[in-house]
Amino acid sequence: MAYIRARRNASGQETFRVIWRSNGNGQQEGEDFDDKPSATKFRDLVNGHGQQWPPGWVRGVGFATPEQENIPEEEMFGPFAHRYIDLLTDVSEQTRGNYRKFVNNHMLPWFQELTVRGDRETTLGRDHISRWINDLAAGRRGPHHAPGVKRRKYAPKTIRNYHGLLFGVLQAAADAEPPLRTSNPCAHTQLPGNNHIADEATFLEREEYAILRAHLASDVVDLVDALVSTGLRWGEMTGLQVRDLTLHGDRPKLRVQRAWKRGEHGKYLGPPKTVKSRRTIVLSPSQVALFSRNCRGKRPTDFVFTAPEGNAWDSGGFYSARWKPAISSAMLVDCLTKKPRLHDLRHTHASWLIAKKVPLPAIQARLGHESITTTVDRYGHLLAMMDEEVIAAVEWSMAGMDLAA
Repeated sequence: MAYIRARRNASGQETFRVIWRSNGNGQQEGEDFDDKPSATKFRDLVNGHGQQWPPGWVRGVGFATPEQENIPEEEMFGPFAHRYIDLLTDVSEQTRGNYRKFVNNHMLPWFQELTVRGDRETTLGRDHISRWINDLAAGRRGPHHAPGVKRRKYAPKTIRNYHGLLFGVLQAAADAEPPLRTSNPCAHTQLPGNNHIADEATFLEREEYAILRAHLASDVVDLVDALVSTGLRWGEMTGLQVRDLTLHGDRPKLRVQRAWKRGEHGKYLGPPKTVKSRRTIVLSPSQVALFSRNCRGKRPTDFVFTAPEGNAWDSGGFYSARWKPAISSAMLVDCLTKKPRLHDLRHTHASWLIAKKVPLPAIQARLGHESITTTVDRYGHLLAMMDEEVIAAVEWSMAGMDLAA
């Protein structure tokens, strides 16, 4: 938690420094004040924003608000957006934390000096939103990014997600009592389309997976095999404990009942993504052998798969130390032409099931999709490989009828 340290400068004047660690356990930060009430107010803001610099605050200056308008702090975009997120209901702490990061990293560098109120010269309006969307798509910095900050181009889907959050923030301003504005400037925004190829899922053929597998470090082959053969999400598989497995009897299975999540203060184990994500998956004999050797000598609450140091795997560390080198080697040595993401193992699993004519409702249950619509939307195009079966079924059902007449 942030705290205040009083000290005297060379001239004997007492000053007050607010000190905290970024996100609670990161780099030490500090800001100086000439009086204790100002320091106390700033300390409370830091604590209220999860041990981070308050949105819109400029180090050594204060809130970057237009002095001539005397805009209340709570009507500035940053404080208003964070309050909106704090009051959201029926969202996980992981989602709430992600929303705060979206605001801090992808909105405040454009909107920190703007107000959500609709009758001011510095009102956040349609032109600001259009420029923001264009900058996100082009990978340009915002007006308040530090010089030298590098940005990347964002896919249309990502931009639509950010715009959806912004829409909610500004709609809350329009719905306030009394209203802070009469309309939502996001309502008529022209958003990027769906023609961004890089955002599509990558499906590996069995032969392509075999190539990639041959380039994996030996200590992660079982983990990656488990991911591609079950369709579990990364957070579900790395949160899997020995007690979640039933490896003996007529029906070996695993139960998905927890997953790693990211909150404001780091990673934690929580319930799976949705209600349907809490599911049971049957295991094949080869999977039983795989899980058995990784459970041997472990206690019921131990993780099935762990990093070399014995801790739970971190996705970032796994990607940089294991996944990325394997992909690069497979592409260079064996001409693998696809560059799958880790999550594409889940998509690949679904494509293999479809190739063996497993019905979509069964795939929905195995992957833990909340709705069959999700399964159809994501993998329905792969059903083209079943055209011959469809034609045969139609021919059988209509046999003996003179359709040519």
